[in-house]
Amino acid sequence: MRRYRSVFISDVHLGTADCQADYLLDFLNQVQCQTLYLVGDIIDLIAMQRRVHFPDAHRAVIHKLMELAGSGTRVIYIPGNHDDFLRRFCGQTIASVELRLKAEHTTADGRRFMVCHGDQFDQVVRCSPLMLLVGDRAHGLLLRLNRWFNAWRRFRGKPYWSLAAWVKSRIGRARTFIRRFELAALTVAEKGHYDGFICGHIHSAGFLRSEDGLYCNDGDWVEHCTALVERQDGRLELLHWSESPRILATEPEAPHPDVCGEARPVLDVVPAGFVEQVNRLAH
Repeated sequence: MRRYRSVFISDVHLGTADCQADYLLDFLNQVQCQTLYLVGDIIDLIAMQRRVHFPDAHRAVIHKLMELAGSGTRVIYIPGNHDDFLRRFCGQTIASVELRLKAEHTTADGRRFMVCHGDQFDQVVRCSPLMLLVGDRAHGLLLRLNRWFNAWRRFRGKPYWSLAAWVKSRIGRARTFIRRFELAALTVAEKGHYDGFICGHIHSAGFLRSEDGLYCNDGDWVEHCTALVERQDGRLELLHWSESPRILATEPEAPHPDVCGEARPVLDVVPAGFVEQVNRLAH
């Protein structure tokens, strides 16, 4: 059993065939924490309007989350754009699960992080996360290929490996979108006097440290099978969880040279009042 102070997961997309529910259930069964943040798109209500795929493993994840909430773990659910319907209930506690539009998390070492799903930044980076390739259909095809590819790997006794993530990492447009998303989140954190920003949404787990803040993305359970965890001392790590769980990354000590001083790109696309709009989500 791995014990952490806090755990952050997002973009599970329960209700779709691409959800890696078995890996997530194994993760939840082997991890203990004081606070579990569900950072949006846990249930894909949009996809379920077209076709519902909800096998036993998906129901088991829901039952496990309810069990955790009822047995002492503080569970905070911050809806995303695919479970946007639940935002109308934010401010309430349902079955011991707290629903919030945004949360403020303070680490054991005293750092303050804003936590929200991240779809608020779509208007800033001007690109949908499901259109990193050439559109929604291409992304869907890539995810289907990812399913077939990993079914073949399992048949050969090999562990999970994300074909979808590998392909997107080699597309310049996707890399540009991710960096602009990261900078938008850092800008909001810095303007709000936070020490960092924690989110999901773009299905790309990672850290980016600037001179004034730390961007953290917990990834997803469709392509990457990743979670952000806070150790008891406040340090943050990214875990990859499949057949061979491992630490994917630890928070960087030094700022990234591409976002320091004069090297940092100017976010001239941030609309007036956008930072204030995001900061008002908590109110």
